[in-house]
Amino acid sequence: MTDDIRHDGPPPFDRPFEGEDTKQRVYGAVLHAREPMTAAEIAERADCSEESARTHLSFYADLGIVIRHEGRPVRYERNDDYFEWRRVNKLARENTVDELQARVSELTDRIEEYRGEYGVDSPAEVDVLEFDAERIDDVYVELGDWATTIEERRLHERARRKAAGSTAPSHS
Repeated sequence: MTDDIRHDGPPPFDRPFEGEDTKQRVYGAVLHAREPMTAAEIAERADCSEESARTHLSFYADLGIVIRHEGRPVRYERNDDYFEWRRVNKLARENTVDELQARVSELTDRIEEYRGEYGVDSPAEVDVLEFDAERIDDVYVELGDWATTIEERRLHERARRKAAGSTAPSHS
């Protein structure tokens, strides 16, 4: 097999959307953007015309996937609330209320362990400069995990409430 033909593995780093249609490339460009971008900037990343990018961005804005910021020029950004909503719905659909409650309990236990270990209520309250230089990298990793655990618990709790609400008996 030559180096030019790849049938597995990730696409080349300089062409992350290679092989996808324009609609998918625009979607990927918006998802990877760190800040609001113009249609021209998105078109450049998606390797398509600006008009094509605008067409797909308008479609994604109508769906709530992207947020359109009026101005000169108009800018677009991914709608993080949409993706959170999707994640919560998927968790609620794929897990029982009991499974979600068990996961919330596990995550709460981990959060409590971190609170006990660091003696504060949140990772933002930890002063990493209080630790020895050889421990700082580990502390940063633990603080990242702690913050992620807090976010995961919040999402699982939302999903649990959603699932519990959808399984509640109706009173007709």
